[in-house]
Amino acid sequence: MSTLRVTAERLTILAHPNADALELAQVGLYRAVVAKGVYRTGDHAVYIPEQAVLPAALIEELGLTGRLAGSGSDRVRAVRLRGELSQGIVCRPGALAGADLASAAERGEDFAELLGVTKWQPPIPTSMSGDVERAPDLLPWVDIENLKRFPDVFEPGEPVVLTEKLHGSCCLVTYHAATGEVQVSSKGIGAQGLALVEDARNLYWRAVRAHGIPAVAARLAQRLGAERVGIFGEVFGTGVQDLTYGEAGRSELPGYAVFDVSAVVDGQLRWLPAAELLDGELPLVPELWRGPFDTDTVLALAQGRETVSGRELHVREGVVIRPLSERYSPVVGGRAIAKVVGDAYLTRKGGTEYE
Repeated sequence: MSTLRVTAERLTILAHPNADALELAQVGLYRAVVAKGVYRTGDHAVYIPEQAVLPAALIEELGLTGRLAGSGSDRVRAVRLRGELSQGIVCRPGALAGADLASAAERGEDFAELLGVTKWQPPIPTSMSGDVERAPDLLPWVDIENLKRFPDVFEPGEPVVLTEKLHGSCCLVTYHAATGEVQVSSKGIGAQGLALVEDARNLYWRAVRAHGIPAVAARLAQRLGAERVGIFGEVFGTGVQDLTYGEAGRSELPGYAVFDVSAVVDGQLRWLPAAELLDGELPLVPELWRGPFDTDTVLALAQGRETVSGRELHVREGVVIRPLSERYSPVVGGRAIAKVVGDAYLTRKGGTEYE
């Protein structure tokens, strides 16, 4: 899940092809449906992204009472309005009346706290929870930003690789070479500096033991001369999320696929290509394409059907984009990595988003 920031943005206004009274306000590569004539290209407004939870007063002010998602009708999610995908909300809240939004956009000012907007936290099912313990040396996963919000993460023509983004739950494994200790966590729990106490009923620990991940991590640590190794994978299947890839997730061998690897070598954290290090050792997320970065190609590949099952059982969640050579991105202030989520995935009915 991306980080939540509510910022002022410069708008590009486009015609809505199916509605005379509506237009599309483009922010980065996101588009949000707005009333016609309210904004012009070059104007600045506040952009509230998907997965934001709005306070009741702001919902009422924006005329969105009963129209948002979630049990409290307070969560922003993607919808189709007259056939066009609308992602996020473009507005000028009264709390910012008189504010210089153009200057705020240049500064990258975050209005989330001022407006009372918070980030939605997915529920944690019993099978994914459990007793926890402090784990200050756990290698955590990072939030991946959406390419639509940060379209300049990659240079045009830069060599990149696209892997399929799977709809499961992120499993973090940290192996400590000196002691042989294995720590297991989820993305949400790991972000709090906590690990899950081993329990045969826990989804993540079942996947770790069933796929022999500790032994793989130990071999990798020896091969790299690493002090710690992090293996990051997606656990999926029946009982995990609404999209199952044909896997019986409650079986002895839950669906599992690695998407990233990190290692601490000589005190330095390095991100490493999972496909090169673990091919033949563990299941990997499918690679969909590699070549020179091109926005249209990436957006097109985010759509379609899943490839994990080999049977195209349901929609694809999206894609993750990485450069062939790991590097820092000043655009996101961290790793040069991004995601794009498919339109059909965003607008499917009855979807789950456990973390």
